[in-house]
Amino acid sequence: MRDTNLLFVGVGGQGVLTASDIAAEVGLSAGLDAKKSEIHGFSQRGGVVESHVRWGARVGSPTAELGTVDYLVSFEILEGARLIETLRPGGVVISNTQRLVPMSVSSGEFSYPEREEIVRSLRSRADKIVLVDALEIAEQLGNSRLVNTIVLGALSRTMDMDPAIWLTMIERRVPPRYVELNRQAFWEGRATLEH
Repeated sequence: MRDTNLLFVGVGGQGVLTASDIAAEVGLSAGLDAKKSEIHGFSQRGGVVESHVRWGARVGSPTAELGTVDYLVSFEILEGARLIETLRPGGVVISNTQRLVPMSVSSGEFSYPEREEIVRSLRSRADKIVLVDALEIAEQLGNSRLVNTIVLGALSRTMDMDPAIWLTMIERRVPPRYVELNRQAFWEGRATLEH
C-alpha cells in the first residue's frame, strides 16, 4: 500500500490542528500506521498553521516531501494556493473559500489576489478541487466553530473510507452537547460538490 499524504493549512484559530488530529485518528482507526507533524507559526495571532498527516502500512517520516501531498486541505483559500507546490500532480485540493487578509495585505505591501486567480493556481496541479464555503454553512448551522468539521466532511467525500469512521473520531473530540451539531456539519461538508 502506498502512503497517503495530507497537508492541512490555514490560519490560527480556524481549527486546523484539531482537524489534522482527527485525520490522524481516522487513519489509525482504519488500521493504518499514522504520523503527524505541526508547524504553528504565529498561530495565536492569526499566523499560518500547517500540519502534515501521513497514513500507510508503515510510515517513516511525519512530513511529506515537496510534491508528494495527495490531499491539500486548506482552511483559507490563499494559504492553499501558497502551498500548491506541495501537492503531487493530479492530487486533490479541498479548500474553504474564506478569505483572511494577512498583515502584508492590510499594511498595503501586497494585494489579495482575485478568487479566479487563486483557483487557477490550485488547478495548476490538482485533478480535483472541492471549494466549500464552510464559514457560511457553519453560520447557517449557528456556530462558526464548525468550519473544521465541514471541511473534514468535504475531505471525507473524496476518500475511499467509511464516513462512519470520520464521524466516530469527530464525536470523540467534541463535547457531548455539540455532537449532533457536528454530525450535521460533517454531512453538510460531504454534500459539497467538486468544482
